Amino acid sequence: MRACARPLFGRRARLRWIHLILGGALAMPYVLVGAVVVGPAAGGTDVFASLPLQLASFGVGLPLAALTSLFPLTRPLEGAAVRWLCGVDADRLAEGPARGRAAKGRTAAWFTLHLGIGGIVAGMSLALPPFAAVLIVLPLVAGLRDSRLGLPEVFGHPWALALAPVAGVASLLALAGCAAGAGALLARWAPVLLGPTPEDRLAAAEARAADLAVRNRLARELHDSVGHALSAVTLQAGAARRVLDSDPGFVREALAAIEETTRRTVGELDAVLGVLRDGDAPGTAPAPTLAADLDGLLRRTRAGGLEVSAVVEAAPDALPPVLSREAYRIVQEGLGNALRHAGEGAAVTLRVEVRDGHLEITLVNPLPAVPGPRPAPRPGGGHGLRGVEDRARLLGGTARAGPAEGTWRLHVRLPLRTAPRPEGPP
Repeated sequence: MRACARPLFGRRARLRWIHLILGGALAMPYVLVGAVVVGPAAGGTDVFASLPLQLASFGVGLPLAALTSLFPLTRPLEGAAVRWLCGVDADRLAEGPARGRAAKGRTAAWFTLHLGIGGIVAGMSLALPPFAAVLIVLPLVAGLRDSRLGLPEVFGHPWALALAPVAGVASLLALAGCAAGAGALLARWAPVLLGPTPEDRLAAAEARAADLAVRNRLARELHDSVGHALSAVTLQAGAARRVLDSDPGFVREALAAIEETTRRTVGELDAVLGVLRDGDAPGTAPAPTLAADLDGLLRRTRAGGLEVSAVVEAAPDALPPVLSREAYRIVQEGLGNALRHAGEGAAVTLRVEVRDGHLEITLVNPLPAVPGPRPAPRPGGGHGLRGVEDRARLLGGTARAGPAEGTWRLHVRLPLRTAPRPEGPP
């Protein structure tokens, strides 16, 4: 019994009924405007005393509703009502105002359909329940039969009077069935008329791609700056611990390098977080560049235990700011990999030069000495090298990394005059 009653009186049916009543309430102002037009045309007849004139006013008001549905807030508000009351999944409905002629036309069709069907169901909901209640109690209340309620004369017969309660209950069930059917119809048509258009899907995809690009850029910046600093600080602290009793001077130098590295990294972290704010906020440290910060990077790396031999044949001050910043991060990542994998005391060669309109960065370090068979390293196998490849690709350049003649070689080639490509998801 409950299974049979649920489609007519269940929670979802009740919510959809409320949605239809809401449509009828929204239709009332348009019906009143239609009555202002129909009344004089009918010779001043009272519109609300005639059912045909009421229907005519309703017909005049619906086109006005279609016109007002062109306001930008119509689709978001209707979509929210459909989600809450009709039980339609949010991912099947568009967000934001309608864009384009087709989307606006579908929104107007939905708004007109909602108000039209809602107005009919709302009118039935106002008229049928009182009439059905009178029919149900008619055999029991003799006064109702003698009053002037406008009941058909057929109810004067005993058989009609006995069937009056049945007719009343049938009227209520018919009302519930009409409301449930109309609600299901609107719920079925909502994704078609309020669903996302190809333009909406494209805009949503672009927004997701932009958000993913920001997240990837932030992750790459954090990896390059903080990861390099932690590697350097770990090696410096380990070296200082080993000679704590025998070489206090080296320990003081290592602690000073740790202090400088951490202070510098805090400033770089502020610059990285500025990525989320679409620019540096006042007081935020600027992002490091090859021109201004290469010497400090080499000094901190040497303090970490690497023997770095650097040859810079380019003029860092003459590089474009974007290229100088990304080149610094590439060098930082290469030195960080050497710190992590080559071991303390390893000799690293860095060469930065301009050749054929390109900035070339070459970094060579010995492969780690591992006893027994050692699998060949995989180019770009780590997150850091993948970040280097991403940076080079976004600048229109190339990056290659891998073993070469017993060493690990990183070679990056960046065009000097090529504008950075738009950043997107990997």
